[in-house]
Amino acid sequence: MMEALLVAIFVVAYAAIAFEHPLKVNKSVPALIGAGTLWTVYAMYVGDVGGHLNETLSGTAQIVFFLMGAMTIVEVIDAHDGFDVITDKIKTTKVTTLLWLVGLVTFFLSAVLDNLTTTIVMISVVRKLLGDREDRLFFAGIIIIAANAGGAWSPIGDVTTTMLWIGGQITALAIIEGVFLASLVNLLIPLAVVSYINRGKLVSPPSKVEITEGGYRNSVMERNIMFYAGIGILCAVPVFKTVTHLPPFMGILFGLGFLWLAGEVIHRNKPDEEKEHLTLASALQRIDMASLVFFIGILLAVATLEHTHILAGLAHWLDQTVGSQSLIVFIFGLVSAIVDNVPMVAAAMGMYPLEQYPADSFIWEFMAYAAGTGGSILIIGSAAGVAAMGIEKIEFFWYVKKISLLALLGYIGGALVYIATH
Repeated sequence: MMEALLVAIFVVAYAAIAFEHPLKVNKSVPALIGAGTLWTVYAMYVGDVGGHLNETLSGTAQIVFFLMGAMTIVEVIDAHDGFDVITDKIKTTKVTTLLWLVGLVTFFLSAVLDNLTTTIVMISVVRKLLGDREDRLFFAGIIIIAANAGGAWSPIGDVTTTMLWIGGQITALAIIEGVFLASLVNLLIPLAVVSYINRGKLVSPPSKVEITEGGYRNSVMERNIMFYAGIGILCAVPVFKTVTHLPPFMGILFGLGFLWLAGEVIHRNKPDEEKEHLTLASALQRIDMASLVFFIGILLAVATLEHTHILAGLAHWLDQTVGSQSLIVFIFGLVSAIVDNVPMVAAAMGMYPLEQYPADSFIWEFMAYAAGTGGSILIIGSAAGVAAMGIEKIEFFWYVKKISLLALLGYIGGALVYIATH
């Protein structure tokens, strides 16, 4: 009875999120109400759920702090016109050429940083290059697909791949060798289709504003220092995690402190009105808090399905009903477009013991690919999608109509390549 009620509540909340624009209700509202209702029902039936809630809160807070830190760093770079370092080097006037550049840079950058941070950075770059909103939305869709595909073949590129790496299900070199080609195909198919649709189209750049907010120019030295410092901090987070074994949010907050110090030193002799919009305090005010609140709500909501073993039950039902490991993992990837891929992978890790399925087995590598890239099919299926949704205000159904089929074709193509080569 409780399980059926929880599923029904989740479906209603999910529908309200999907119909955000027709309902004219911000998606954060159903996410928060859904999370509160789910946990209330869970507590009423079970009693003391404090332990589970604290465990969920810990994981959710880590992701939100990480996202907040990454968004703030990107805002500081943007305030200093730092992304001009990249955009000034891109001279192409063709949309198709720019699509391939952005797609491939995102793909490889995501493997070094992670898909969430890469999405935030690349969407900020694209906003400097494109003035037409419809073009930017298409690019955002490709960035989501590219970031998730790039994250799937790297042990530090996606949270689910990192989970499998830390859990001993995969090793670093094996996952790169095993999943790289499938992930690349996952990106190349959508890129090829979108390039064909936009053939012959020229880039429509945004109006160039030479003077920054408040009428003050940023010097080239200030721009370069804050750009390279910010990107360096983002790149150092995976190294920090590997060396210290501390969670990524600790690295991003640690780095944020150093970036804040750098800004204070650089601007220490300027009058307050000139440096006000360049500070990290100002950047914190500009980050999209509504998206962070939505992220908190959706993660808390999905966690109830994990703690009540609904997701684990689904996994066992698939195992008994479907039988084929390839098909089960393929379905897992599709389901991760609807519910968060983290609990899906966590359920799979508990379902298939390492004694029976040792490190680098077919099931684990294919799971890394499926969970990492399947979330691209719907915009709320991955952290990269949720971040892009907040930054560019992408409508759920716009993404379904314009991007979901492309992501699905890429997902199927990559899956077939992986199965064929293994």
